[in-house]
Amino acid sequence: MITFLISFAALILGYTVYGKFVEHVFAPDNRPTPAIAQADGIDYVALPYWKVFMIQFLNIAGTGPIFGAIMGAKFGPSAYLWIVLGCIFAGATHDYLSGMLSMRNGGADLPSLVQKYLGGAASKILLVFAVFLLVMVGTVFVYSPAEILGHIGGSKLMWVAIIFIYYIFATMLPIDKIIGKVYPVFSFSLLFMAVALVAVLLIKMPALPELWDGLGNMGKQTDAASFTEDIFPCLFITIACGAISGFHATQSPLMARCLKSERKGRPIFYGAMITEGLVALVWATVSMWFFYDAPQPGYEQIAGATATGYHTSAPMVVSLVCNDWLGMVGGVLAMLGVVAAPITSGDTAFRSARLIIAQAIKLGQRQKMHRIYICVPLFAASLAMLLWQMENPDGFNTIWKYFGWANQTLSVFTLWTITVYLVREKKPYIITLIPALFMTDVCTTFLMVSSSAFGLPNAVGYPIGAIAGIVAAVWFFAWKKSYAKG
Repeated sequence: MITFLISFAALILGYTVYGKFVEHVFAPDNRPTPAIAQADGIDYVALPYWKVFMIQFLNIAGTGPIFGAIMGAKFGPSAYLWIVLGCIFAGATHDYLSGMLSMRNGGADLPSLVQKYLGGAASKILLVFAVFLLVMVGTVFVYSPAEILGHIGGSKLMWVAIIFIYYIFATMLPIDKIIGKVYPVFSFSLLFMAVALVAVLLIKMPALPELWDGLGNMGKQTDAASFTEDIFPCLFITIACGAISGFHATQSPLMARCLKSERKGRPIFYGAMITEGLVALVWATVSMWFFYDAPQPGYEQIAGATATGYHTSAPMVVSLVCNDWLGMVGGVLAMLGVVAAPITSGDTAFRSARLIIAQAIKLGQRQKMHRIYICVPLFAASLAMLLWQMENPDGFNTIWKYFGWANQTLSVFTLWTITVYLVREKKPYIITLIPALFMTDVCTTFLMVSSSAFGLPNAVGYPIGAIAGIVAAVWFFAWKKSYAKG
């Protein structure tokens, strides 16, 4: 518990100190924001700051900081380090600067920013990559809640249809009609659940693995036969939303179009990511208590878990913990966490995809038919992917693995885009260069060694990942030298 308390304080301190430094680097001012200068009543709508924060938080969170942290906790206390350091120096910096850069460029989406700072070729790759990722997000977050609701009542197919109908309305209607009204409620539920769990943790004060117990892979120590992932690079792919997530850069422009002042960017973008890190920290702590049980001294196993608590699925951990610790209220919150939260991530994923495509083909979104033109093929692609997923026993896990890698690879594009921007503006680019190089190495290595991709031996895959980082560094400094010469 000591590591948890230190980590919790570190995240808050990170927002106060490092967040203010990053804000100083960007230097927000009083210029008119897109919400004021480009108001259209559909996507560019000035909203109250508290509502923008709640929507931004739920947009980037969903179940990411819950499920990712639960699965990441199997690696042991090293998860604490990644959540804290990743969130402060990579994730929150990534979210703030991508959101503010969008605002400075008239609410531009990520592919437009990549085109401006990395060039047309990179933008075209990113455009396809981002839309594909967003469709995967929407599809994954249709399937999982539909499966859970199907066990409660009705068929899975019926719930898929209901969720899809909601997605269509949420994607098509003005942002303040559904998203602006429903999201704050779900955001409050996620935050309330996290606060309640912190209170129970402080009351129970369970014995937990601490940093000084070692940063080795506790998953392999506990169950070497079935847990084969290595801390590097798998931990950094597994815990994404609680540390850094490229998906966030597709969501930040949504709120960049709704903010009335640049000076509110730090609490909205940097603050929402720190809040998500806090939620991930809570669930990582709860999960470490859950997974590392007897015969290790001081660890317990919650009543109702499977014979080996270590193998209990992430949604089941949420359900068991909330019901056991928080009673009936916890059961309701668990339902919101594993059903409502992914649905709300899915609808904004489709909305982001619509806006990215619209900006790419220069099709205004004031007219309803223009929105329909984009949404029909978008939902058709998602439905095809969903049907494949339902027909294949391991379809969900397959799509989720590719989503995890694609998500972090998207953050690489964003970090390099921001780094080039900082160089051009003669600002301290080191704040995003280091995370960009690190995530380049992580994503390349994972692609090489993962059984879902090339599956190369570590002795081959690790050097390739390191070479990718070195090549990226050489490319960057060569470009920087050339740019300085004019």
